[in-house]
Amino acid sequence: MKLRILYHGNCFDGVSSAAFFTKFYKAKIHPDAEVLYTPTMHRAGNAFDREQFDGDENAIVDFKYCPDDRLTWWFDHHQSAFLSPEDEQHFLADTSGKKFLDTASKSCAEFIARIAKEKYDFEDHSMDELIHWAHIIDGALYESPAQCVELRSSALKLMQVIEGEKDPAFVETIIRMLTEKPLDEIVSSEEIQAKLEPILKQHWETVELIKDHSVAERGVVSFDLTGTGVDGYNKFIPYYFHPEVTYVVSLSQSSFRTKISVGSNPWAPRPRTHNIAEICERYGGGGHAVVGAVSLKPEELELGQRYMNEIIEELQFED
Repeated sequence: MKLRILYHGNCFDGVSSAAFFTKFYKAKIHPDAEVLYTPTMHRAGNAFDREQFDGDENAIVDFKYCPDDRLTWWFDHHQSAFLSPEDEQHFLADTSGKKFLDTASKSCAEFIARIAKEKYDFEDHSMDELIHWAHIIDGALYESPAQCVELRSSALKLMQVIEGEKDPAFVETIIRMLTEKPLDEIVSSEEIQAKLEPILKQHWETVELIKDHSVAERGVVSFDLTGTGVDGYNKFIPYYFHPEVTYVVSLSQSSFRTKISVGSNPWAPRPRTHNIAEICERYGGGGHAVVGAVSLKPEELELGQRYMNEIIEELQFED
């Protein structure tokens, strides 16, 4: 019996969700299941390749809904959970009792843990630390920008590895490790340490790059990373240098997309007044009220720059 789990790729909450769902599924549904993993990434157009649903059962965790009859399980907590109104209607018409959405949950991993307890009487206290950190990381519930930029805890070091790792097979290794070992033991392992050293070096280089490229004006800090070779970054770096702003908007480019990232400062002296998911949805993206993104085709750089400027203008405060 084969279970395929599609999870939000290069995301601590996505990886944590995949790990917790694996333990739940093997404990309560099919103990002998072979579990395989596929990362999913936001991109222009359809988010899925339908041949990915190759399991006897297929699950999506921490990612958009797919109206495919082969989808057995679904858990998400994003406001922008549906690519279209038709997809939402397909979900609402589902009678399997195995597809769940809670946009109020700070993390998908904690949402899965709650459903597993309430509906299946499943708890695994060995995963409590992981669920705790997924709640903090995905909910942006840090004590300060320094806590998440300086990366002193094991969970935050592992987060940086997950976000920076290009090889899905290694991220799958991390998922399997999370089902068996505590965070400190995982991060101190030789294989993680070998990955962590160059990733931390790149992290601090990116910190300096953002410091040099960022411009703060009327409550918004913005920067363009296209052409730098950096296609991802710790989203709290801008607030590390510009604690006075309320919003951040950035542009980056990778082999598969041009991405506009939009976020809000949890410690901002002026409160957030916009729903970021709603703004991003107008450009074909989505996310949460406090953070979101827009994914375009990789060659649509000029369009990305135009969208970025429009979003900055909308978010800026009046003088």
